[in-house]
Amino acid sequence: MVAFGGGSASSHSSTRALSWSRTVERESVHRVSVAEVLLTDVVRVADTTFLAAAQWPRSHPTFRPTDDGGHSRLMVLETLRQLGIFIPGQFYAVPPEAHFLIKDLFYGVDASAEPRSPHGACDITCLAEVDDFRPTPDGRGLRGVRLRMRLSVGATTFARAGGNARFVDPHTYAALRRGATGAGAATARVRPTPEAVDVTLPRDVLVAGPDGGVLEVDPADRLHPFFFDHAGDHVPGMVLVEAARQAIALVSGGELLRPTAFRLRAPLFTEFDPPARIECTLHHGRQAAFRFRQGGVYTALGAARYR
Repeated sequence: MVAFGGGSASSHSSTRALSWSRTVERESVHRVSVAEVLLTDVVRVADTTFLAAAQWPRSHPTFRPTDDGGHSRLMVLETLRQLGIFIPGQFYAVPPEAHFLIKDLFYGVDASAEPRSPHGACDITCLAEVDDFRPTPDGRGLRGVRLRMRLSVGATTFARAGGNARFVDPHTYAALRRGATGAGAATARVRPTPEAVDVTLPRDVLVAGPDGGVLEVDPADRLHPFFFDHAGDHVPGMVLVEAARQAIALVSGGELLRPTAFRLRAPLFTEFDPPARIECTLHHGRQAAFRFRQGGVYTALGAARYR
């Protein structure tokens, strides 16, 4: 392993018990609202191995529980996202002002083992492994890493997830994004009903179809408390994930709603304007593929599988 120095957390392994009593600092997972922080604790158990605690509330305003108390599977990816920011920042000295960019991600869920939360919340344990360290040119920092994790409740593992992230300093990011603009006001367009895409409120709808059945990324609420917790100059990765899921739900006529496996690769930034088109293809075996097309190029693509 390449040693990149320590962050504010200890660089030595620990055997202390995990705690679910309070969340980590919101800044450490790039959240503005404390209510959107899922991580409660992270312990280093080996050089590149970590145990983490997260709590999934049953009352999350965006992710309504299923009829039997199950959680939205987007919670798996949000836990991954928060860990992918927290571990490099706290244990590998990635500075807090660095920009976190998702290159690719995946998850797989065992639907028969998923936790149910009839009361309150679920305490989640994550075993995370970090590899593919990519140092900065001067060898003193970290510009990228891959993280894989296994999620459990008690002794039962119910999901696996992973992703590849890139860390960009503010100066480099400004050069990359010169001329980019942030999210403007939501446009007045015809959107699917929340029920059609299996979400709770009209503000949770992230797609619109201008004509001929073409679907585009066009969030109903550009100040959405989860998807747009803080200002940004491009469409966030979590918005791409959920927009793809909603588009597949519509194209399948409501047959494909909750993926048990999902994969996304984002080689380019997806801009807010013009809205990116979402191209979905349904396959046998309850599977679907999707691509985001903008300005004649594909900015992101992936696939989903359903039970």
